[in-house]
Amino acid sequence: MQSFVDAERTFAGQPARLGGRLARLDVGRGREEMFRDQLPELLRTLAEETRVASITASNAIEGVTVAADRAEVLATPGTERRLRNRNEREFAGYRDAIDEIMHADKLEPISLPYMLHLHRQLFRYTDEPGGQLKTESNQIGSYERGHLEIVFEPPPPNRTEHLLRELVDRYDTAMRDEIAHPVVLVGAFVLDFLAIHPVKDGNGRLARLLTTHLLLQHGYGVMRFVSVEQRIFDTKWGYYAALRESQAGWHEAKHEIWPWLTYLVAILGEAYDDFEARISARRNLSGMSKQARVREYVLKHTAETVRMREIRRALPGVSDQTIRLVLGQLRNEGLIALDPHIGTRGRQAAWRRNVSR
Repeated sequence: MQSFVDAERTFAGQPARLGGRLARLDVGRGREEMFRDQLPELLRTLAEETRVASITASNAIEGVTVAADRAEVLATPGTERRLRNRNEREFAGYRDAIDEIMHADKLEPISLPYMLHLHRQLFRYTDEPGGQLKTESNQIGSYERGHLEIVFEPPPPNRTEHLLRELVDRYDTAMRDEIAHPVVLVGAFVLDFLAIHPVKDGNGRLARLLTTHLLLQHGYGVMRFVSVEQRIFDTKWGYYAALRESQAGWHEAKHEIWPWLTYLVAILGEAYDDFEARISARRNLSGMSKQARVREYVLKHTAETVRMREIRRALPGVSDQTIRLVLGQLRNEGLIALDPHIGTRGRQAAWRRNVSR
């Protein structure tokens, strides 16, 4: 809420280089719309590949982890009876929440009831009472130096509901009046939400759900096709540092939003660059023979480790027999090997590229 109290002060002094990066996001948004019209099947494939990585990474940022083979299973709706532990139950809750946002024909306006609905989704398979605001004071800590340090004190519980309602009202007014670039206003909203820290558990995941929701509302859909959450996980100390720097002085509305906005815009810009690179690479595969497409995909367009089902999903129309044939050829050439740490038999078998060659 504090970012919108004195909007003129908060949004003045935008770093010059940030303007160029925001313009790049707008170009990416336009190209994304073009690709949706021209390459719908390819985008559906990219979205399915990205989905599991995003669910996994957003939970992992908060220390909620599941094994890679279980993540593939749990990403499928209807697996609720097979949940083995608390982490898997939270994984499934995040899956339901993000799928609801991604598949919505029309996104709901942001409101306090909607925030609590998403939080209820996060914890629907656990004993945690989701969908409730915090009743006790909480603190934001950091283990970056090897021990717990309290880096921020959120407002007390008796102010939480008022602050959230005011945040929504002020954000809506700022967006309607176009006082800053939409991504800047979304970033300011998320910064304030995390400073308020309105729930007992799940603040980070709820903030990332709201980020996705708000960006989609304004046409920035790159997180459908590239895992922005994975990029945050890979740079999580930078993520926490940017938030901490921008929250200094927040209670007095004397904070600077730009460290956090610079981080967020950079992550989104890299995601759009990756998105266009993936589109280009998949287009190049279309002119190759089926065996050549498998070979090119496995060696140049996958993560270091890949499974049969991922190749099948990425290359529709290529038979399992052809995929196995090419995998065998690559293994004989010493370019890939079965990864014993993940799986070497049946559906769990995973192939790892020999990066030394």
